Amino acid sequence: MAERSLKASQQGRQLAKQAFDKLGITQETFADKRVGCSRSTISKFFRGKPVDREIFVKICRILDLQLEEVIEFPQVAEPTEEKNEAINIDVLVQEVREKIKPYIQERCGKMQVLDMTQSIGLGDIYTDVNILKEITGHRRKKIAELPQNCDPEEFDRLGLWHVTEERVPGLEAVRDHSKLMVLGKPGAGKTTFLKHLAIQCIEGNFQGVGAASRREHRLPIFITLKDFAEAPKEPEILKYIALQLSKCNVKDAKVKVEQLLRCAKVLVLLDGLDEVREEDTKRVLNQVQEFSNYFPANQFVITCRIAASEYTFQGFTQVEVADFNFEQIKTFAKNWFRSKQNPVKGERFIQKLEENEPIQELASNPLLLTLLCLVFGEAGNFPINRPELYKQGLDVLLKKWDATRNIEREQVYKHLSLQRKEDLLSQIALTTFEQKEYFFNQEKVEAYIADFISNLLNARTEPKELELDSKAVLKSIEAQHGLLVARATGIYSFSHLTFQEYFAAREIVTNSVWKSLVEHITEKRWREVFLLTAGMMRKADDLVQLMKQKIDGLLAGDEKLQQFLTWVKEKSESVEARYKPATVRDFYFSLSLDLFVNFDFSDSADLYFDFNFYQSLSKSLDLCQSRSLSLYRSQSLELSFSLCLSAHLGLDPELLRALNLNFLLDHIPEADSELLRAPNLDLDHIPEPDPIDHNPELKRSLQQLKDQLPNSKENLEAYKHWWEENGQAWAEQLRAVMIKHRNIGHDWQFSESQKELLKKYYDANKLLVDCLNSDCYVSREVRQKIEDELLLAIAEIKKRQ
Repeated sequence: MAERSLKASQQGRQLAKQAFDKLGITQETFADKRVGCSRSTISKFFRGKPVDREIFVKICRILDLQLEEVIEFPQVAEPTEEKNEAINIDVLVQEVREKIKPYIQERCGKMQVLDMTQSIGLGDIYTDVNILKEITGHRRKKIAELPQNCDPEEFDRLGLWHVTEERVPGLEAVRDHSKLMVLGKPGAGKTTFLKHLAIQCIEGNFQGVGAASRREHRLPIFITLKDFAEAPKEPEILKYIALQLSKCNVKDAKVKVEQLLRCAKVLVLLDGLDEVREEDTKRVLNQVQEFSNYFPANQFVITCRIAASEYTFQGFTQVEVADFNFEQIKTFAKNWFRSKQNPVKGERFIQKLEENEPIQELASNPLLLTLLCLVFGEAGNFPINRPELYKQGLDVLLKKWDATRNIEREQVYKHLSLQRKEDLLSQIALTTFEQKEYFFNQEKVEAYIADFISNLLNARTEPKELELDSKAVLKSIEAQHGLLVARATGIYSFSHLTFQEYFAAREIVTNSVWKSLVEHITEKRWREVFLLTAGMMRKADDLVQLMKQKIDGLLAGDEKLQQFLTWVKEKSESVEARYKPATVRDFYFSLSLDLFVNFDFSDSADLYFDFNFYQSLSKSLDLCQSRSLSLYRSQSLELSFSLCLSAHLGLDPELLRALNLNFLLDHIPEADSELLRAPNLDLDHIPEPDPIDHNPELKRSLQQLKDQLPNSKENLEAYKHWWEENGQAWAEQLRAVMIKHRNIGHDWQFSESQKELLKKYYDANKLLVDCLNSDCYVSREVRQKIEDELLLAIAEIKKRQ
């Protein structure tokens, strides 16, 4: 190993003297109270004499000085056959860089993970990472301070795990700290980041030939700590590096690398501290600490999984790799599919992610994002059966990621197999989800673990031992798999809400607790659990039938709402259409729902009416009677009437201004049922009652109503005055005409609670049909029965049974 002493340069002594003078104390006090050494040692330091390496480093740290600013670097000599000739250190750096460049490019310039059949260039797909200066799990926060929203109507899954801590680019963090320990969850991109540093350095883009300062002109050395720990004869790090350089044809490698290290010319990249076997850990930790102490002025970056080790290296700053935000996800996806010569598929991938928040959550982890790209690349879409996709992601974190890299981790609790870990996570997930707990205290989750493992064969059940085992299991799951993670000191959660939902559904399927699940059918936050449960079941008949019974019961006790459902059925049966009866019922239910539930009504009789609305109203009435637009007449009339009526009730004026021909043409296709996912409506097949031409009385009534409107179209004030005097009566006449001839426009006068109940009823039906349209297995008879009875009153359902 290198010399155990360092000395200060002339410039370094001047900087140290200036910093020392600001302390306002004597050298004796500084030596005794601050450094913990003799006064003579401090005197030697300020006189430029050799001082013990550890003392030298401590003095610089106390004086807040960078080591490379203070150390006197030795003159470097390169032995030749003829004579010892002193050369410039930068020449030596450049010489060794050229020798090892092919090795670094081969070792760090490619990536091949998971099921990739061939490697891919790191530069082709690399996406800049962000660093959190504060370790997430070290924050001192209470659960109430963490972002969460349990309101079923305002549930924001993407905002649930939102991290507000400051982020900085990864390269910036390395520039700011000469010794950095980069922590991160499994698959967070730590190794990729380290390889990127090595490539950038060897190619001169970071601490290379073009560096701003000669002191930043460094040689990258990349060491996989697992390989180092398992190397034959257990060499010291210096010898291990020299062996690497020798394989790259660097002559006198040990001498040269020591010279470079003593002159602070090395970027030391140590990857995967968590991957070192337990029996090698102590030796490796000691060697890394000793090596960094011997050569403190070099740049060091170490990577390790969060919670994998409680060890803290002296002088190292700990930071955390942040999850990808959506911009980083998009950049990675575009790079990935561009490297596959299919940028169009990359755009489609991003579009599908935007439409699917649960999958988008997983994409924040670079490893899982890679998996998603592989899956999407093969099929051009995400699997219909999302549970299968999530299981693939869990398999990666639970076993494949380590297995593909030949990493064996200690089983901290020998009785907890992989299957039992999944059972444990399932039990925790359902328990916490039922209690609306997305974040939970460490003591609580350890209690859940203790309860679970106490029932395993040969488990230690003594309270103290059980407590220790539960702590060890929690740390193991966090460090090895990253499925439970610390969000603050003593506060845990699942790494992704998607995984909490998946494991909750798994627990429901395992224990067949369908009745408990359907109690949550009107809660928005349970939506994914329903879909996942249906997709996991061998046969989902029992679940969907229970859902249908629960949904029908929502409105069963309200006579007016039952009358409304009866009207929906009668109205849908009055039109001829090629769509399924449930689709047509959905059209009229949705139209009424928009008018009476979603919009903000006012009891005020005042109405903001402008000239645009007057023109739109006339145009709509003309449209309803036009022979040339007969395809639109019936629906145009009913939409026009509904919106005129809403205007009378005081609807938002912005909607009124939209009441024109374009509005009608844009909204007619929305008759397409979201419930049954029918194809987009064809203009030839719009549900159409008897044409207006066949109903002279309706035609005459509409013309009379139109004739009542003022003729002075340019006089807005006169029109507004007319509306204030006559608008209410006019709208009531229109209502009466439409009720009589089209059975639409009934003034249901729903209460606020009834409106809310209708909305929940509709959303629950939507969830039920989404389950049916997923990749779940439901018998043909049950599927048909549910479809036939959608959106029907209880009396009608009983009549059909």
